[in-house]
Amino acid sequence: MQGRRRWPGAREARLAVFRWVTRYNTRRRHSALGQISPIAFEQRSATLADAA
Repeated sequence: MQGRRRWPGAREARLAVFRWVTRYNTRRRHSALGQISPIAFEQRSATLADAA
């Protein structure tokens, strides 16, 4: 989103933010999660819950 300053309307701006957030949050590694992505953390948690 860097370098993009204006969108034709609110809908386009919301869609751009949604696309950025969903891509960014699923791939970025988080130190609070042990340097794994949120998707990997959730998958690991689900696997551990199923095993318990």
